[in-house]
Amino acid sequence: MEKQEIVTKPMYAKQRFTVRQMATVGLLSAITVVLGMTGLGFIPIPPINATILHIPTLIGALLEGPRIGALIGFIFGCYSMAQAFMAPNIMSFVFYNPLVSILPRMLIGPAAYLVFRYLPIKRTVVRVAAALFIGTIVHTVLVMSAIYLLYAEPYAAAKNIPVENVLNIVIGVAVFHGPLEALAATVVGTPVVMAVRAKFKKD
Repeated sequence: MEKQEIVTKPMYAKQRFTVRQMATVGLLSAITVVLGMTGLGFIPIPPINATILHIPTLIGALLEGPRIGALIGFIFGCYSMAQAFMAPNIMSFVFYNPLVSILPRMLIGPAAYLVFRYLPIKRTVVRVAAALFIGTIVHTVLVMSAIYLLYAEPYAAAKNIPVENVLNIVIGVAVFHGPLEALAATVVGTPVVMAVRAKFKKD
């Protein structure tokens, strides 16, 4: 009599995220929200506030990969949209649109990870710093480009300026705010990422 081979299925399906990844998402998302609610995540530099709210998203991507970065960025974007509804100001209407408030924030983590992963430099600290800097520039460019492409005329009306001047403002923000935010992200984020990587002995 032939023995029947019993095939057992695993009791639990393969986890999409590890416990550490889930903890990272929770912690960094909470930091993002706290920075936003306390105002500590904003630097008042006209014509709009510079921000450091994106830094946890970039840190998450560099520590746990692009999927985690995109997920934290999604939560960051949702908070940004919710904040626009709950505490509106003259420019809040642009962040009602997820193409402005959510999508760019979901992309910056993967962008930073790709820089870190493929930049042809051996020193890890340099790749981390470059990823944080470039990821921040990507954030500024994507958000301001979305505002210009989708809301140039309403933006001009809200600011009481000619619509022809909107492009100059977008370029000015990208050129002036972008590097300042990128420098802040590099200074704050690099030691954090390097310390955690050393703790878990990542190459």
